[in-house]
Amino acid sequence: MQPTRYAILGTGALGGFYGARLERAGSEVHFLLHSEYDHVVKHGLMVESKEGDFHLPKVNAYKSVEDMPKCDVAIVAWKAVQNHLLPALLPAVLKEDGVVLVLQNGLGVEEAAAAAAPGHRVFGGLCFICSNRVGPGHIRHLDYGSIRMAEHSPDGKPAGISDTLRRIGSDFEHAGIEVSLLDDLILARWQKLVWNIPYNGLSVVLDANTSELMEDPDSLALVEGLMWEVLEGAAACGRVIPGEFVQKMLDMTRVMTPYRASMKIDYDERRAMEVEAIHGAPLRIAEAAGVELPILKTLYHQLKFIGTRYGH
Repeated sequence: MQPTRYAILGTGALGGFYGARLERAGSEVHFLLHSEYDHVVKHGLMVESKEGDFHLPKVNAYKSVEDMPKCDVAIVAWKAVQNHLLPALLPAVLKEDGVVLVLQNGLGVEEAAAAAAPGHRVFGGLCFICSNRVGPGHIRHLDYGSIRMAEHSPDGKPAGISDTLRRIGSDFEHAGIEVSLLDDLILARWQKLVWNIPYNGLSVVLDANTSELMEDPDSLALVEGLMWEVLEGAAACGRVIPGEFVQKMLDMTRVMTPYRASMKIDYDERRAMEVEAIHGAPLRIAEAAGVELPILKTLYHQLKFIGTRYGH
């Protein structure tokens, strides 16, 4: 069997890290870049990691999808706010039987990829990682790194675990990434939101990192309140997340290296925040199912106001 060929759309904190790990492990990886293209062509990719630093002096770097080869798997690793670019880019990099792996936060992100690449299967990847892009072609991996993968189905029902998903998972495992293959993508996305909704949103509104949110009793009360609301939203969609999951997320965050969440980084650097994917979509889905989530609703409108103030 021929090795799987990967395209990375979004060579940042996620795409740069996972793509570099795949490349180092022997996969054929092709990276789409924009402003960092010249730097990466000249200097390659640098990954600082708690699991060992490494440097790839030469990578397959491209400024345009027209120059890229057709690939078996297109990994969408940029922020969901850039998904309007998918219709112009995805079809150009996919083989006829190629598939898409979406490494993004929030709900509904696979639908955007499916609409941009009709006839191609779409998978979702939920990354549990603390990683930042700290310079051109330079990624700093602070903690964790596992991925949970599942297949998207248009009707939202569990799709099972296919041979294609197993093959992709095997490549990531060979690259040293812990992988869990799941049959229910919607459940997995709601589970990820239990962490993403409070820590990403509150980090912006309260100007705090994860440790600061955990150490103060008032911010901790907001974190827990939001987590329980996410469980309510999931239940309204027929996905039951046990209450112990809240304590698991709290315990995990307490021992985590103090981390500036990705939405806080976007806010600090005055980039568009993923408010709609992470906060707006689950709020609207829950309300459509007849469930009110008042803390989430307040946080959502606060984030929208903050974003509007700097032009997003």
